[in-house]
Amino acid sequence: MVSSAVQTEKSYCFENVTGSCIRITYSLTVQGILYGFLVLGTMVTIGGNLMVIISITHFKQLHSPTNILLASLATADFLLGLTVLPFSSVRSVDSCWYFGDEFCQFHSCLDTAFGIASISHLFLISIDRYCAIIHPLIYQTKFTFTVAIFLISFIWITAVGFPFCLVYSKANIEGLEEQVLAVSCIGNCQPLFNEKWRIISFVAFFLAFFVMVGNYAKIFLVAKKQLKMIENISVKSDKKHERHFKVTKRERKAAKTLGIAVGAFVVCWLPFFIDVVIDTFCNYITPSHVFDALLWITYFKSALNPLIYSFFYPWFRKALGLILTCKIARSDCATINLYLE
Repeated sequence: MVSSAVQTEKSYCFENVTGSCIRITYSLTVQGILYGFLVLGTMVTIGGNLMVIISITHFKQLHSPTNILLASLATADFLLGLTVLPFSSVRSVDSCWYFGDEFCQFHSCLDTAFGIASISHLFLISIDRYCAIIHPLIYQTKFTFTVAIFLISFIWITAVGFPFCLVYSKANIEGLEEQVLAVSCIGNCQPLFNEKWRIISFVAFFLAFFVMVGNYAKIFLVAKKQLKMIENISVKSDKKHERHFKVTKRERKAAKTLGIAVGAFVVCWLPFFIDVVIDTFCNYITPSHVFDALLWITYFKSALNPLIYSFFYPWFRKALGLILTCKIARSDCATINLYLE
């Protein structure tokens, strides 16, 4: 049965244009609800990640290698919201692409690039937290700002270069000539990837997934032991030990918060990659609206990180308050103490 929310008459993305795609037309009420939800998600993605970027770059106390990684991750999510989500919203609600074939390719490359960048940053952050908790002495001397900038640069070069080379060389559609012709119509922007690249992306995702889960599992076990030892020592310790206890407790809480962010990443991305594998071996059987829904779940992962930080990071809440009340304009604001311990 066809839902009453969908109008059954046939319409086209471009009326009176030969070869135009058929458009799925929703009622005005459903369109309004969908646009409202997607616009809200896009605004949260842009605004939330912009707050993270401003907080980490402005406040000197937050200038650490780990936070530079967080700022770079927020940049990837911010750019996704700014350059990809507005056009994806129109495509999802209207089921049509109105912006031309050339921009479709560019948009698809940006979409893939920011997805790769986001996953890569979370992977690197898990390794960073692993080294900070498991090997704290080595970490302080080895993981410097220079190393962090080098790794971030490598991530961005790879994340941007890979999809652009893949799509513009048409290596992603080798062997899919029949499928490309089947979905070819004016108003369609559905990038296709052949079996090889889908399997590669699936394997890469699960390797990253298992490494991140393994890292955080060991982090929590070791941090729990360290915290218990320090608590026992701190009962009869001097201020130096007490300060070390606070730092270690902060590191453990940071690892826990980032572990929650990784958990949200898995929940949001896993259904999408499972569907990728199903489509690979079942000749693209997923309906377009189902694929769109799974894709938007991955998009909104970019909106979740700032919300997670606001719940679990006191420094982010304090920085956010200073930004929203315009106190950030004060000359001494950059040096303010954001840690409330």
